[in-house]
Amino acid sequence: MSERTPGKGVVDTNIVEDLDGITVIRGGGSQRAWNGILYQQGLSGKNVGAAALSINVATVPPGAIAYAHIHDGFEVMLFIVQGKVKHTYGEGLTKAVINEAGDFIYIKPGVPHEVFNIGDEPLIAFVARSAADEWDKIVNYPSQYRPANE
Repeated sequence: MSERTPGKGVVDTNIVEDLDGITVIRGGGSQRAWNGILYQQGLSGKNVGAAALSINVATVPPGAIAYAHIHDGFEVMLFIVQGKVKHTYGEGLTKAVINEAGDFIYIKPGVPHEVFNIGDEPLIAFVARSAADEWDKIVNYPSQYRPANE
């Protein structure tokens, strides 16, 4: 279960404005991808030197799935900006919760979960993590939906 899904895209440090104590990326930065989710670059240890957190905006296309995974040793908080999402979670992914725009979600470290966009529009979520390295500590979890090559 220690297999990890690599991210796609590069962190562009040229768009970071270091203003001597406040750092800015205007417009969210370039788009990157991980595990079926599109992300605006956002802020992390990779581009602003953050030590313990990262943030970005995630977009999941209608009908798409972010395959089952575990956040190894860090917390995640989400705010659903647009759309409707179903998380299956827990050992064997046997539990489920549905959230929609306006909902906040907290995912404890180590909880297996899989993300389904069950709405008719892109799911957009603000994502905050208690890890500065974004996806480096995310471990794949068995899923009936994950293609054999991922």
